[in-house]
Amino acid sequence: MLPRILGVVVVLLLLGAVGWQWHADERDEREHTLTGIDPDAVSRIDVAIRGLPEQRFERRQGHWVDVAGATTDQGRVEEIASLAATPVAVWKPMTEFDAARIGLAPPVATLVLDGTRVDFGEMAALGRQRYARVGDRIAFVPAQALPRAPRTQSLPTTASSVH
Repeated sequence: MLPRILGVVVVLLLLGAVGWQWHADERDEREHTLTGIDPDAVSRIDVAIRGLPEQRFERRQGHWVDVAGATTDQGRVEEIASLAATPVAVWKPMTEFDAARIGLAPPVATLVLDGTRVDFGEMAALGRQRYARVGDRIAFVPAQALPRAPRTQSLPTTASSVH
């Protein structure tokens, strides 16, 4: 009888340890990414890049649609959604920074993923990192973590302009 009770206790302890570790891993993952949002679950994106008109996208039947009716570059919008899972090197409180000095007043770009706002600032002085603000915290993210601007149409060419 005693070995059976000990066996049950050991199994319960192991299950508890696995559950605790799973919870801790999930919490750590959220702390080490820009948002806790799964990029594949994003359904609405608002993006504003300094000097360009704001764009809004919605996922409809598995495809991204520009709310204004413009042609949508699916790859670009998926790339923008993937910024939700951008790795964060370190988080710091906003109170340690002057928003204007790090390019967040105004931001270089603003991204709103299903209501979660991320402001992207300038490059950090050291390393290949960029400042990003989420709520009242500043994240140090890879330099390339920035919404890509839409492609522009190429200028028309004529046979006379080619030599």
